[in-house]
Amino acid sequence: MDFYQIFSGIEATGIATWVRESLYGLPIVNALHVISIALVFGTIFVVDLRLVGWQSVTRPFTNVAGDLLKWTWLGFAVALVTGLLMFSANATTFYVNTQFQLKLAAIALAGINMMVFELVTVRSVSQWDTDRTTPNAARFAGFASITLWVSVIVLGRWIGYSKGFNFDAPIDIDFDLDNLFGAAGQLIAPYVG
Repeated sequence: MDFYQIFSGIEATGIATWVRESLYGLPIVNALHVISIALVFGTIFVVDLRLVGWQSVTRPFTNVAGDLLKWTWLGFAVALVTGLLMFSANATTFYVNTQFQLKLAAIALAGINMMVFELVTVRSVSQWDTDRTTPNAARFAGFASITLWVSVIVLGRWIGYSKGFNFDAPIDIDFDLDNLFGAAGQLIAPYVG
């Protein structure tokens, strides 16, 4: 199976072309992706801090998780959709990008960490739910989660600086600086072209 041809086909779809070539497509999708990642990391970080015993130790773990994980899943859903949209715009570039591959690996490991925690560690939550100090397995899951999600964020940012992209400026951009900035636009116009 030739993955390059598959990714080239994805890149040629209408939605991928819109994200790549429209004036507002990529900035909107990218902004939503960053906001959703912030929601994912922010909420899961608080839950992880409870697991490692550094925050919210006076609250039962189940309360902390119950209050926040619904927001984590909402953020993850938006991040997944926006991530797929950004991927589609330059699938052939991402396909060979090492940082992108490492980011996907970190997400997969974070998912495995969560699955092991949910299937094994949380089974005994009734015994440690209100304890300030959680069992070693829970603390490990918290530290692993923090490490993996920080890695996802770092690698995600690194992608933008590690490989050239085909994001040419749309031809229809009008740099009418007078309308955008008034008198200040006249001052900077000679420097912009």
